[in-house]
Amino acid sequence: MPITQYDAIILGAGGAGLMCAATAGQRGRRVLVIDHADAPGKKILISGGGRCNFTNINAAGRYVSERYISANPHFARSAIDRYSPEDFIALIRRHNIAYHEKTLGQLFCDGSAKQIVAMLMEECAKGAVTMALSAPLGEISHADGQYHVCYGSKQAHAPALVIATGGPSIPKMGATGFAYDLARQFRLKIAEPRPALVPLTLGGADIMFRELSGVSADVAARCGKTEFREAALLTHKGLSGPAILQISSYWRHGQPVEIDFLPDRPSGWLRDLKRSTPRSTVKSALASALPIRLAEVLTERMMAENPGIGRNLADLPDRMLAQAERQLAGWIFMPNGTEGYAKAEVTAGGIHTDGLSQKTMEAHAVPGLYAIGEAVDVTGWLGGYNFQWAWASGVAAGQAV
Repeated sequence: MPITQYDAIILGAGGAGLMCAATAGQRGRRVLVIDHADAPGKKILISGGGRCNFTNINAAGRYVSERYISANPHFARSAIDRYSPEDFIALIRRHNIAYHEKTLGQLFCDGSAKQIVAMLMEECAKGAVTMALSAPLGEISHADGQYHVCYGSKQAHAPALVIATGGPSIPKMGATGFAYDLARQFRLKIAEPRPALVPLTLGGADIMFRELSGVSADVAARCGKTEFREAALLTHKGLSGPAILQISSYWRHGQPVEIDFLPDRPSGWLRDLKRSTPRSTVKSALASALPIRLAEVLTERMMAENPGIGRNLADLPDRMLAQAERQLAGWIFMPNGTEGYAKAEVTAGGIHTDGLSQKTMEAHAVPGLYAIGEAVDVTGWLGGYNFQWAWASGVAAGQAV
């Protein structure tokens, strides 16, 4: 079996792994990247509808601990402060990739996500990085200060090994829990992985909302003290859309999710409508602000509990209108699960940050072993935050190996 010596072996040719490889290679390190896929950056290519939401201008500074979920919410800040969204934007500009900002600081390529992969591969080429694709991993061991990695029919040695194989989200792209198995082999702790940025499923009394599949509305979604104001989409399985994907990262089984269907309406709006147009109904009031099918189902549910809600507003006491307002502002759903890793954009949990250096991503107890990107217990909000973590953690490790 041919054996080759490197300075660093990186497992995974995704965003974090390629960024790490390019950084280390351009520092003069001999770098090998191994991936079982036949092409690099496959998750990058499908992200952002094929245009790659490559960062978020708000993914830095004081926002980091708020917008990244981890057992240690401050862990990501060191890497992101040192490699910020502005740094990645500068790289994009050097490669003449046109981009635009959508809502909430999200940056997308004007063209294709292929441009991001091509850019990363060009950066790797500048560092003379060796790529081993379509290379299934075999035994991995550590002895005499060297990591020994079998891949395909070959073997490589290096004093540094970087785990950049991501999490199990989107298994159809080849994603697995390999990172966790390898981390456990080296006695690193794992924060329990779970699907994140994922649609929620409904059952029981909420099942009637499945009839509204395809209907969307701008809402405020809440779970505990966390709230997101974006669009929600009703599906044939339950709830999706940006607001729901965001809240799913905070949701746990058994918890309710509250939806404010009319977040812009002030307290007392139904009472005021009663004064101005007394012959209006709750249903007509909702239909003026929400899709008609959604307005009908919400009214039906309220009428099932209080048939009087169907009458003209003039016939309803103010206390009943106030109760209807409260219900619409905090409609309680009890999800019975999620659509799982198959539909999850990312994996929450992963290699525990307690065992890693914030500065270098190196394991405290295992010299030369690093973990970056989605493999680590750092999960960003929807909208470019997870890519920024991939770039920043990749650079941090690439500067250290």
